[in-house]
This record gives sequence, structure tokens and C-alpha cells, in this order.
Amino acid sequence: MTLSSESLLQKLATLAAEAGLPRRYIVAFSGGLDSTVLLHVLATSAARHEVALLAVHVNHGLQSAADEWVEHCRATAEALGVEYVVEHVTVDLAGGQGLEAAAREARYRALRPLVQVDNWLLSAHHQDDQAETFLLNSLRGSGPAGLAGIGNNQPFGGGRLVRPLLSFSRSDLQDYAARHQLNWIDDPSNTDQSRDRNYLRHEILPRLTTRWPDAAACLQRSARIAGDASLLLDDLAAIDATEVGAGHDRLRIDALNRLPGVRQRNVLRYVIRELGMPTPSAAQLQQVLETLLVAREDAEPRVCWSGVEIRRYRNQLYLLPGDLAIVPDDPGDLGGRNYLRLEQGLGELRLEAGAPEGLSDALVRRGLELRFRHGGEKFRPTGQQHTKKLKKLLQEAGIVPWMRDRIPLLYSGGELVAVADLWLAADAASQPGVAIRWENRPSIH
Repeated sequence: MTLSSESLLQKLATLAAEAGLPRRYIVAFSGGLDSTVLLHVLATSAARHEVALLAVHVNHGLQSAADEWVEHCRATAEALGVEYVVEHVTVDLAGGQGLEAAAREARYRALRPLVQVDNWLLSAHHQDDQAETFLLNSLRGSGPAGLAGIGNNQPFGGGRLVRPLLSFSRSDLQDYAARHQLNWIDDPSNTDQSRDRNYLRHEILPRLTTRWPDAAACLQRSARIAGDASLLLDDLAAIDATEVGAGHDRLRIDALNRLPGVRQRNVLRYVIRELGMPTPSAAQLQQVLETLLVAREDAEPRVCWSGVEIRRYRNQLYLLPGDLAIVPDDPGDLGGRNYLRLEQGLGELRLEAGAPEGLSDALVRRGLELRFRHGGEKFRPTGQQHTKKLKKLLQEAGIVPWMRDRIPLLYSGGELVAVADLWLAADAASQPGVAIRWENRPSIH
């Protein structure tokens, strides 16, 4: 397909029919061939599309010529009469990601705040990029969602991330650049064939295209079909999730066991993704089914992977952040604070004065200390006649076992006076008083 202002504006009009007309196009402008072509087409047809245009260059600082690239992009944008900004980022490799993934995460983190309501962030990914992504994800054993590859229109920041060049090949962009005598940056890292994507780009796709000239277009078509299948699987998973869900982060095991295995895997992937957790591999997902769904009801097995922990308790499967596996240290004296963010994803603790019932003001003024359970604690809640071991109270209340050592306990003068927002000590309560609020907490029942 020939790339021209007419063909690109037609593609943008089709996307606008789906997502609404934007107020501003923000071009992710690396200065390479692809984004230079995209910016040039939009800038030279600005009178026709009448949408404000901004070019944003993200400087990752990974190449010795990075500062020169900033100035090249600035000069290109100025020559086209386009507003230009540069964002400087630091690429963090401490999380164990590869360089490409870490750079992409840093780039999108910088771009997201710029994309306001009714703004479109335009990325110059094209048909060959989609073919590379399809092949990479195939080699990783991805399912339909991974094979769908690069989406052409999705929410991002306050607006949308749109990729209008997915129907055009790299050669289409090269032809356009030659016709208009464009200059662009050649990033030397793009020739490093130790990177999987570059190896596919320079070695595999050219060979495929020699044998099958329409290979990239066919792979893109397969990606689109996989995307359609992925949407249908999500629709089915959403239906199943309403049947098996006992809460936003847990599933009923008896209901899960009534589903065939393929739908069990599908709904688990869906719920994990909806919770914003890392997606499991096929082997990890199978371990969940084989270890957790068939365990005895009184067993407490768990399956973990990076950032995720799945546990079984009684008839429920709990999907938990991985940091709950760590028992936090005692924070100690609150020092007069009425708000404290807890570690390991345990939420926040807030003291609220003037509540109908709570700790007495005098007790709070004397100072509070925050601890976690170490064993042997005893407690008499309001409304009960006898002191009990805290362990027994937690069991009777149905608190899940892994949270019993993670419930914040408030002490005054060495005495336990409150168990989070669950109970107040009978001899420490007051009406009115200072209430305990445990907010954004994990599931405890």
C-alpha cells in the first residue's frame, strides 16, 4: 500500500470513528525513519486534518549521540512548524527486565502524563514491527493475547495510544522518505543481532519474504485474527468470573471445578490480568490447577511467581501480591502520627478523631505503638466478658491464616488496645473516641 497523506488521513478517520475525534496528536518522535515519516505526513497535511500536533522526543541517554539526537529532532520539528518537547528519562535495569523492555517502560512512563483527555499518542509501529512481534511471541509460546501483538487503538494516560501505520510496510515508509528526501537517525543498536527482534528483522524476515513476498502482511492478518479470538476469550472469561468470583481478588473453588480445564485457565489468566498482576506461564498456570484446585480443604498450599502469590483456604482461591509473603517488621512508635502507610502491600492505617466509638483521647495522647503478632498475645474485645488468646479470636473470625501475622496491632503502655479496625480492647474503648481505619488492606476473610 502506498503511504501518502490521503491514505494516512483515511486511516486516522477510520480510527476516529471508533474512538472519537482527538483534540491533539502527540507523536512519539525518536527521530528514526518510522517516526520521521509519521511526523512529516501529519505536519504537511495539518491544514486538512486540523488537529493540533506535538512532537515528543524521549532521551533515554543510552547512546553517546543521545544529545545530538535531541537537537536533530528539535531541528526537524522546527522545520516542519511543529511544537516540540523533550523528556529525559533514566532506564532502570534493577527490576531484571531486558534493556529494551526497561527502556520502553521508562518511555511510556514519561509520555503518559502528557496524554490528556481527547489526546492521541501516535506511535509509528508498522506492518513489519507487527510481524516481528507475532514471531517473537510465537517463539515464546504465547496465547491469543500475545499473538495479537501490537494493538492499533487502546486507552493510554487520559487519552489513547494509536498506531496508524500498522497497515503499511517498512518499504512503504522508505519509499515515502525517498520521495520527500527526508533525513533521519539510524540508531546503531538496531543492527545488534544479539537482540532477538533485530535478529528476526535482519535475518529471518528477509528470508521469509524471499520465499513468501506477502509474509509480513499474512503475519499481520494472523495477529488481527488472534486479537479477535483474544477479545472473545475475554468476553467468556468475564462471564465465568461472575460465576466463580467470591470477591475481586478471590475465586470459589467449587465453582471453578465445575468448569472444564480450558475455561479454568482462561478465567484465571483474565482475573490475574484484571488485577494488574504479572501473567503466569503455561507451566505456572498448570501448577495452580494441579496443586491448588485438588488440595484437601484443610490444606494451605500456594503457588508463587514474580509479583504474585496464589493461595487456597477452605473453598476459596486467593490472588495476592507477592510481597505478602514477607512478614513486615514492627514499625514501632507512631510518634503522634494519625496516618501510616504500611509495608508489603498492607495498605494504610488512619486514626480518626471524633468517631462514635474508638480509643479514648487520653490513651491516644499518651502515645501508640504499632506491632505485628509474634504469638502469645491475649485480648478482651469490647462486648466480651473473657480474655482470649488473639490467635483464637482470629481463627473464630475466619481470618485467613497468612494474614494473621500481618494484622496491625496497636499498643499503649505495653498493652494491646486495638487489633486494626477489627476490635478495641474493652478497657481502652470510649464513646466518642478515636477510631482506627485500616484502608486499602488485602483480603483478610
